[in-house]
Amino acid sequence: MSRVYLDWNATAPLSAEARDAMVAAMGCVGNPSSVHAEGREAKAIVEKARAQVAEAFGADGADVIFTSGATEAAALALAGRGIACADLEHDAVRAWCGERLPVTADGVVQVAEPARAALQVANSETGILQDLPEGLAVTDATQAFGKVPFAFNWCGATMALISAHKLGGPKGVGALVVKRGTDVAALLKGGGQEMGRRAGTENVAAIAGFGAAAEAAARDLAAGIWDRVAEIRNILENAIAAEAPSTILVGKDRARLPNTLCMVTPGWKGETQVMQMDLAGFAISAGSACSSGKVRASTTLTAMGFDEGAAASAIRVSIGPSVTEDEVLRFADAWGAAARKQAARRSL
Repeated sequence: MSRVYLDWNATAPLSAEARDAMVAAMGCVGNPSSVHAEGREAKAIVEKARAQVAEAFGADGADVIFTSGATEAAALALAGRGIACADLEHDAVRAWCGERLPVTADGVVQVAEPARAALQVANSETGILQDLPEGLAVTDATQAFGKVPFAFNWCGATMALISAHKLGGPKGVGALVVKRGTDVAALLKGGGQEMGRRAGTENVAAIAGFGAAAEAAARDLAAGIWDRVAEIRNILENAIAAEAPSTILVGKDRARLPNTLCMVTPGWKGETQVMQMDLAGFAISAGSACSSGKVRASTTLTAMGFDEGAAASAIRVSIGPSVTEDEVLRFADAWGAAARKQAARRSL
């Protein structure tokens, strides 16, 4: 039986639109900074993608600065600004923040001074959504972009981080989106690319894929495709609850991403569950993909009050539009069988 990919929050499969745009762009030989015809052709590809991303992200009139990903965008936005954040932020954000913001047991971050705070739109592990306060300095929108309705112009934040591979684009390209006129000092110096705020020749093919993926994601969201994803996630959630009533379904009663299910089964390490499900033919994760392989408890869950043992016993299942009801029920069966074996071993 074929494998089932249930790790969309780590990386979404490359969309057909992004693949086609990238293949077409690879035939362009010019450097976007060159003034000859070939250079202008490359520049046109980059600017088309910039417009596509801006429109899909609701950022008309803002600046879209292309980067190598959301990690670089976070550094560009946060370096030297003295920003505070919560421990449930991605490592790429937390690395630049000194002060920590408090988090309630249901995953809500309490922001006292928005102008010096970073706050994600959606958590990659639990899917829990935050209400962004007006005047927020920075928001990480990587997980929300393309999955839930969102418009940068109306979100209240000055800067936002986004990444192509979370919504069907290629890996290795992202953007920092800023309100026009915002002061952003280049970290990479040497050229005047990206309005002087990010030196280095643009990755034309990847940027073309990002633009196409963003446009397709916005179209799919408007068409209601993610409503069906939420239905399938809920079917999976109910099946898991029936298989193991003692398993904690994190954020079940909170507003969440439509595709995300975080499960805590105390006493059964998340990494062990990931390996067992991998052998059974299912790709899931034990938290943020950028933290996988590091033996540590989830900082997101410990920030919410879970003890380290419980936090280390979490897994994340994240799905997308191509995942079927049959596939999630197959996963529930396989996971349930493994859970029963784990319970039997513990009772010996």
